Amino acid sequence: MVETLAVALLPIFFGLLLGYFAGISKLVDNTNLRTLMTFVMNFALPCMLFLAIVRVPRDVLWSQGHTIWLLAVGYLLIFGATYLYGRRMQSESPKDASVLAMTISFPNLTAVGIPLLDAVFGSQTGGSQTGILIAIGLVVGTMTISLLGLAILEDSTPGGHARTPFERIRTAFLRAVRRPVIWAPAAGLGAVLCNLTIPSYVVRSLSLMGVATAGGSLFLTGLIVSAHKFSMNWSVLIGGLAKNVIQPALVLGIAWAIAMPVDLLRPVVLLAAVPSGFFGLVFGKGFDASPPVASSSLVFSYIVSIASLAGWIVLLGRIH
Repeated sequence: MVETLAVALLPIFFGLLLGYFAGISKLVDNTNLRTLMTFVMNFALPCMLFLAIVRVPRDVLWSQGHTIWLLAVGYLLIFGATYLYGRRMQSESPKDASVLAMTISFPNLTAVGIPLLDAVFGSQTGGSQTGILIAIGLVVGTMTISLLGLAILEDSTPGGHARTPFERIRTAFLRAVRRPVIWAPAAGLGAVLCNLTIPSYVVRSLSLMGVATAGGSLFLTGLIVSAHKFSMNWSVLIGGLAKNVIQPALVLGIAWAIAMPVDLLRPVVLLAAVPSGFFGLVFGKGFDASPPVASSSLVFSYIVSIASLAGWIVLLGRIH
């Protein structure tokens, strides 16, 4: 078990620390990350997601219905609870509460989820389950958490109140579906449903880009964390526990209630246990919304994940 934890966790935190120290030592500019972020989110990750989908048999794709709604419920419940906490308990503005909710409820599947699931479950599934779960988790999160968060942020703009709720949601939806992380796996799904055969040279070309996803995302996350000051308070503590403990426990409880097969339950719960993602902070910058509690919660989530991920790996390994 010690070796399993080391193989699963040490490479992740090594990549995060490389990015963090590169940022705080100013070897890499941690204030202007648009170029690196564009490469990871618009090129490397979409290539990986497309290949992850097209390599999965059609019957396996159709069997993921429970995974889709289970993750959607786990995301939305934490998003709603965190948003209400920010509004009522912290007196945050709607846009700041939205950034906080997106940060806490949407795990960092790109940087941490890919290497974590691959290390823990890849040998059992040949990597196919890891790819499809990451793709599902990203698409579900984008079409739920990101959609709601962007709709709230759009409402905070000067012309936002003049729009109807439907118009705000439509604008947020159009912003979401234009992102390569959404249409790339959708294109892969279309290829599977149409029984299209992808030429080997195309697969090889996309693979060369896709392999950069995990390392680039870890380094990018470390840079983002290094650019934010950390301040500990009760809200940050609650946020870290909500993401790293409550969200996976919630998903585990629902999975047990619907009698989800154990071989699928384990990776889905571990996916929910992944620490906070940076999408909320990135989206918030475009709307002048950068609440300190959100950035501190992001940092704290990774500190807590040193113990929480190890605990979830051990616990899930004992579920039969």
